[in-house]
Amino acid sequence: MDIPILLCKEEERKQKHEDSSLTFGKDFTDHMFFMHFKEGKWQDPRIIPYQSFEMDPACSVLHYSQEIFEGMKAFRHPDGSIHMFRPYENAERMNISAERMCMPNINKDLFVKAITELIRVDNEWVPNSPGTSLYIRPTMIASETFIGLRPSEEFYFYVILAPVGPFFKDGFQPTKAYVAVENVRAAPGGTGEAKTGGNYAATLYETKKARELGYPMVIWLDSLERKYVEEGSAMNIMFVIDGEIYTPKLDGTILRGITRESVIEIANKMGYSTHEENLDINVLVEQITNGTCSEAFFVGTAASITPIGKIFFNNQEYVINDNEVGDITQRLYDELVGIQTGKVQDEFNWNYKVA
Repeated sequence: MDIPILLCKEEERKQKHEDSSLTFGKDFTDHMFFMHFKEGKWQDPRIIPYQSFEMDPACSVLHYSQEIFEGMKAFRHPDGSIHMFRPYENAERMNISAERMCMPNINKDLFVKAITELIRVDNEWVPNSPGTSLYIRPTMIASETFIGLRPSEEFYFYVILAPVGPFFKDGFQPTKAYVAVENVRAAPGGTGEAKTGGNYAATLYETKKARELGYPMVIWLDSLERKYVEEGSAMNIMFVIDGEIYTPKLDGTILRGITRESVIEIANKMGYSTHEENLDINVLVEQITNGTCSEAFFVGTAASITPIGKIFFNNQEYVINDNEVGDITQRLYDELVGIQTGKVQDEFNWNYKVA
C-alpha cells in the first residue's frame, strides 16, 4: 500500500535541539502519520505535517476513555543506519489492546510500513549520541461524536515521533521505589494487560504521593491479597534472588512488556535461570535484608533497564546492593542496549532496518 506524503513547508519546520539538551517526551518531529476508521474500514492513510486535532466536545474518547497506544523506539547505529526494535511485536500487542477495548485491528504490515515511512521522512530527527533514541508513539482513539455507553464506530490512528534523551536525567543509576499499599493499578478481569490510558490514570495518585516522599517510582501490588508484586510504575520489574532472575508472571493484570520478553531471552542466552511466578513483597523485603535478593530492576521501553537501589515499604526503607548497580543488571543492560544501538551483534534478529 502506498502512503501519500504531504511535507510541511520550510517555514513550518521546527528547530532541532542538540542531542545533549534532549529531554523525554517534550519535543516532536515535523510530521505524523494519520488515518481514520469509518464505515467499517481504515481510510486515507497519510503522512502529514504535525498538527493539532479539532475534536467535538461530545467525542467518545473524552467521555469513555476508549483509547490505546504503544511505546517503541528507533536507534541510529554506528554506520548511520536507523533501526526500530521489534516493531512487529508492538503491532501484535496493539491489536491485543484493541481487542480488549472494542477497537479495530490494524494490519501489522501497514502498522510497520507507516512508521517506517514516517521515520524516513523525519530521519534527520533521529539522534546519534549515547543514551538518545527516537521515541515512537502510535495511538488509537475513539472519534465518534455521541454520548452513550457503547463502543465507538469511528477511530483515529496516528503516530508521532519524539527525539529523546535518557528517561531519567541521571541516566543508568539506581532509582528509588515506593510500594503502594493502599491503592491498586489493576484487577483481575480488568484492562490491566491492555495498553490503555485508564491504567496509567489509575497510577497518578500514588505516584504523586511517592514523589512527594522522594521516590520517583512506584511498585504495584495485586488487588486481591495486596501482597504480590505486579508492575513498577509504567514498567515491568525483575529481581535477582540467589543468582537467578524472577519476575511476576503474566496473569492478565500487567502489560506484556516487549523489553521484559527481550531481557528474559537475553538472560537465558547468558545462562541465567529465569522464573515467572508470584512474588510476595513481604518475602522479598526479607530477602533484601538478608542479602539473598541482591539486585532489582525495572524493564520497559522508555528507560530500557533501570536499577532499583532502595524500596520503601510499610514505613521502612530497604537498600538493595548498597544502592549500587548489580553485576547481572549491568550485563543485561549492556547486552540489550548494545543490540538496540547496533554495537552488539543482534543474534535474535530483533532490529528492523528503516533507513
